[in-house]
Amino acid sequence: MKARRILESGRTVSEVGLGCWSFGGAYGPTTESEAHDTLAAARDLGVNFLDTANVYGMGQSEKIIGSYLKGRTDLFTIATKGGICRDPDTGQRSFNNSATHLRAELEASLTRLGIEHVDLYYIHRRDQSIPVEDVMGTLLDLKAEGKIGGIGFSEIAPATLRRAVSVGPVDAVQSEYSLWTRQPELGLIQTCAELGVAFVPFSPVGRGMFTRTAPDPAQFAKGDFRIPNPRFHEPHFSHNLTSIAVFRQLAQDLSCTPAALAIAWCLAKGPHLIPIPGTRKASHLADCAAGSNFAMTNEIMQAIEQVLPIGWAHGDRYSTEQRIGVEGYC
Repeated sequence: MKARRILESGRTVSEVGLGCWSFGGAYGPTTESEAHDTLAAARDLGVNFLDTANVYGMGQSEKIIGSYLKGRTDLFTIATKGGICRDPDTGQRSFNNSATHLRAELEASLTRLGIEHVDLYYIHRRDQSIPVEDVMGTLLDLKAEGKIGGIGFSEIAPATLRRAVSVGPVDAVQSEYSLWTRQPELGLIQTCAELGVAFVPFSPVGRGMFTRTAPDPAQFAKGDFRIPNPRFHEPHFSHNLTSIAVFRQLAQDLSCTPAALAIAWCLAKGPHLIPIPGTRKASHLADCAAGSNFAMTNEIMQAIEQVLPIGWAHGDRYSTEQRIGVEGYC
């Protein structure tokens, strides 16, 4: 597994990481044992970068990682997030980037993880009532105190990133980016490259669409994030399946899995990209990690673009409710 830089300090991680949202039940129930097997597989595969958040399963994902770590800080580079408030009864979201809230949530995350310092801390969603410059001040204080190693933002606009960097170094920005979600190409990927910021694509295998077997919306478990997602509703879903079938055939012709090819495409979009496919199954992670070893060429990239040209996907990537908090820039 090759490495790429994640922190402004020069720290590197595996160029394919592991998103741990599914440890919190985002795509159906899981167990601590199943998640621990996936973490063990990550280590075997050379995947040493974990991404989680305080609201993933209302702390469940962090607790599972913490029970695996048992206080060890040499197993993985860990990123977590704060800034989203979720009502445990209704699931309603709000956003709070105040210093008091972020400090309290960070301490709670560190307790669940069983560590005293997290390598990278993201603002999960912007609280538009607080200037990003003030939020940067809070994060820089936490960094000076040794609570966090680096600063990140999730789903922000390029203009917001420029404002943040004017105050201090930003290490990483993460946004959804894949063969069917390409908005970051309209300025965010380029701005990250210009400013020396790592770009971390989440859901790079299209929430399961680019795996060996396409998901069946009729089989989604209660609470699955994809249930209200327009791309998984008809007639959008059938259109998307038809397009992806051609991509699956291309992957077969290239003797690789669809997930490996999707990850390899993502890695080829820039040396500062570090995709974090999310899964709770070791076998799925192995398919994604294989993208690091795929011998990508310009010819293959062109073939992928012909099969799945930009804008091919039917349906919005988020429902109206899911979209709240995401910064637009086009």
